[in-house]
Amino acid sequence: MGASKVRREDEDEEHDRDEESRGLLTPAKGFNAQRDHAALDDRGISPRDIFTAISDIKIWHILACNILSAIPVTAFSVFLPLVLAPLTNGSNPALVNLLTAPPHLCGATALFVTANYSDKYRLRLLPILCGLSIVVIGLVAVVALPPAWAIPRYLALNVLLSGSYIASPLTVAWLSGNTPSPGKRAMLMGINGWGNFAGIIAAVLYRPKYASTGYIVPFWWTLVFVAVAAFGFVLFYRNLQAENARRRAILSRWSEEAIELEIAGGSGPLAQEFPWAKRCINLLGKRDYTAWLAGWLKDATQGGREGDEKMTFTYGL
Repeated sequence: MGASKVRREDEDEEHDRDEESRGLLTPAKGFNAQRDHAALDDRGISPRDIFTAISDIKIWHILACNILSAIPVTAFSVFLPLVLAPLTNGSNPALVNLLTAPPHLCGATALFVTANYSDKYRLRLLPILCGLSIVVIGLVAVVALPPAWAIPRYLALNVLLSGSYIASPLTVAWLSGNTPSPGKRAMLMGINGWGNFAGIIAAVLYRPKYASTGYIVPFWWTLVFVAVAAFGFVLFYRNLQAENARRRAILSRWSEEAIELEIAGGSGPLAQEFPWAKRCINLLGKRDYTAWLAGWLKDATQGGREGDEKMTFTYGL
């Protein structure tokens, strides 16, 4: 009986360490995440979840990066046969379709290796940046090589596709692992789903009229978009580091009791205010037909901090 109790305690400690490594627990306290989740798991999506998801600048930042970084994989999942057609002068459609398999196999293999590394070391953003670096290398090679050099350009496309599969799945993994509140997490996943907008951009870029030049113009634009996405992820990484440092500095000035209040209900000494929301509530409340919206907004902004809003939460990188 005593041995089984010790084993259970060891398993609980190991679970807490695993949760901490994913950014769900503060390293300073190592509290049990179940306390933080108990009141959130069964409530569904609340007005606060909707409000905090929409007003969270991080989701719009990572969405923009996700759209731009997903352009290569969405483009070549549909238009790769068109890009490869000049390799056979369009005389053998069956061979062109066969040639589309190796680049996607390279992408799937690279994603498998990267995802395993990401899960093992609990890192998301650095593997994303590595994947985008591979995409940039492949794109630079494609635009630098003459269209007549069919085999080198084909090898460059394999390099390009090797890195293009990585960013989108790991973006979803980062959002899931850094949003403890189930309702807000569902909202963020829905917003991030707008990353499929990359398909529209790809359709505009890869038009048949560029076939005669080896699609050089679309490749150049894709290179620009991926480079901007990589810069955006670097900026996102730095912002998270700064936010974690800011929270550690705040917690260092708090007492143990204040930290416990923050853990339990997000009601530590630092007040959470939404000045612009308060002004909207006052303005909307003056008219009968918008009073319901004022009430909804008031419900959404009441209460303490939840999930990743708490000062005791540390964002995973």
